[in-house]
Amino acid sequence: MALNFFDQFMSPSLMGIPLIGLAMTLPWILFTSPTPRWISNRFLTLQGWFINRFTQQLFQPLNAGGHKWALLFTSLMMFLFSLNMLGLLPYTFTPTTQLSLNMGLAVPFWLATVIIGMRNQPTVALGHLLPEGTPTPLIPILIIIETISLFIRPIALGVRLTANLTAGHLLIQLIATAAFVLLPLMPSVAILTALLLFLLTLLEVAVAMIQAYVFVLLLSLYLQENV
Repeated sequence: MALNFFDQFMSPSLMGIPLIGLAMTLPWILFTSPTPRWISNRFLTLQGWFINRFTQQLFQPLNAGGHKWALLFTSLMMFLFSLNMLGLLPYTFTPTTQLSLNMGLAVPFWLATVIIGMRNQPTVALGHLLPEGTPTPLIPILIIIETISLFIRPIALGVRLTANLTAGHLLIQLIATAAFVLLPLMPSVAILTALLLFLLTLLEVAVAMIQAYVFVLLLSLYLQENV
């Protein structure tokens, strides 16, 4: 039973061919493309309103140089959001529970922000490693600590997203298994367990949305330090 709980995180394959690529490209089909008509349907209107609000909220603190990243960050947000939400459906695979995928997204974006800072304003970028007014004996120690914290950022991005989604999926499967086992033995307890499962599913929907937003928000904060 313990082994089956973690089988849901294994990448599916067909005839030895991994299907994670299909799982990553499928969400893009669900988004409707803009129409040239003056009047669009409600889903397209809601989608456009959500994207506009997200972009304004995310890039309002940034200057004009950071606005070039709006399309990239918005696409990343919608990509993570759709993967996380589809992973809550039964008999589906969630690619964002794989640490390798999340690190593959976090490291290049973080490295791009660091490279931009080093290229455009190297003095300011290096100045983040040493806070102003630091006592002289603490300068070497603080530089080492700030350097380590700088390189930990992409690891924290990937691990945070992986851990939150993995823990949520495990909790849902554990409580669903408990409700299924308790149903013939104690129906009243099983009903209460099913109610708890419903509330936890609603919580996981919120977590799936929040984690996608937090991932992109932290990247925008890293970009804000370097533009």
